Amino acid sequence: MTVTDRFLHYVSFDTQSNETSDTTPSTAKQMLLAQALKAECESMGLTEISLDEHAYLMATLPANTGTKIPTIGFIAHLDTSPDMSGQNVKPRIVTNYDGKDILLNEKENIILSPQMFPELLQHIGEDLIVTDGTTLLGADDKAGIAEIMTAMQYLIDHPEIKHGKIRIAFTPDEEIGRGASLFDVARFGCEWAYTMDGGEAGELEYENFNAAAAKVIVRGLNVHPGYAKNKMVNASLIAAQFAALLPPHERPEHTEGYEGFFHLTGMGGTVEIATLSYIVRDHDRHTFEQRLKLLQDITDYLHTIYPEGTVRLEIKQQYRNMREIVEPQKHIVELVQKAMQEAGVPSIVRPIRGGTDGAQLSFKGLPCPNIFAGGLNFHGRYEFVPIQSMEKAVKVIVKIIECLP
Repeated sequence: MTVTDRFLHYVSFDTQSNETSDTTPSTAKQMLLAQALKAECESMGLTEISLDEHAYLMATLPANTGTKIPTIGFIAHLDTSPDMSGQNVKPRIVTNYDGKDILLNEKENIILSPQMFPELLQHIGEDLIVTDGTTLLGADDKAGIAEIMTAMQYLIDHPEIKHGKIRIAFTPDEEIGRGASLFDVARFGCEWAYTMDGGEAGELEYENFNAAAAKVIVRGLNVHPGYAKNKMVNASLIAAQFAALLPPHERPEHTEGYEGFFHLTGMGGTVEIATLSYIVRDHDRHTFEQRLKLLQDITDYLHTIYPEGTVRLEIKQQYRNMREIVEPQKHIVELVQKAMQEAGVPSIVRPIRGGTDGAQLSFKGLPCPNIFAGGLNFHGRYEFVPIQSMEKAVKVIVKIIECLP
């Protein structure tokens, strides 16, 4: 079975996660893919296969040499983003892409165009798997799953490639930030691992945002507007005032590279009560802490104008920059760079403007850089993945294993 065959099979499973759920997995349908993968691992002859009640699946490709080689792992996530439907995905292969617009859905006039997505032009002549424009595709991260499974099968079929013990794992709920929450690092038993969850072919990432979620709750006082003078306190207006006090150019739409931001993800309110929801991001730890301090400073300032307790700030730490864990063990990054070179894939080292399971796993004792899976335009109807990029990812996984000391 090719990596393409596997991918097309896996995207037939609807595995969206649900951030409003308090269970793990957050949706029962993720377990259906986990069970199918467990059966596939068994049929391939992998060992130490375990699937727990939370949909964490682990398996082993046993060593085929007596040489002492570090045990490493490869990880991908089962779920797809709740941002768009992942039900009844209808993938289509555009062979030998010619650089022109791709009509995804004639009825709804949905077009994947290089004018909007110029990255398409980097894949002229390749074979692209696209959607029908009514769902996401699921390359994030079913491409990663397909690549890991295909690489394990390749190693089984080529016993002349000597290797140590290799562990693989597939996790739920990465898209809602919980993928590593119940991951048993000790049971996984690896010295280090890699998530196959990046984008463009060649991407290699070991830096990510420090991240927090912030919620601002404003409580006002509602009285009849005809008799409101010196009495009414309008919570919605105070919330708007809070938002206006944040630097306008430090929003996602104005930032790139290592620049952090304040992102207003939701707002709502009445005169009586209003809320603002933010995510706060920065690669630099000191700057990140200054961002959180600014939120508190604005809260304190508003209390010099309005009664104490009118504005309440809640901050929830989400994840940290894995660089501080990975950089002291830079050999695990250099190993990937060497493997990419041998696979003929130019490495592109860049910071993640987001987070992965690898960030949380790194701080749980499992250093875990992120490698490309090949997909682009994640979380929406314009998602696509070049078949050649998935094939390159398989080759890189195999080369990493070959290049291990």
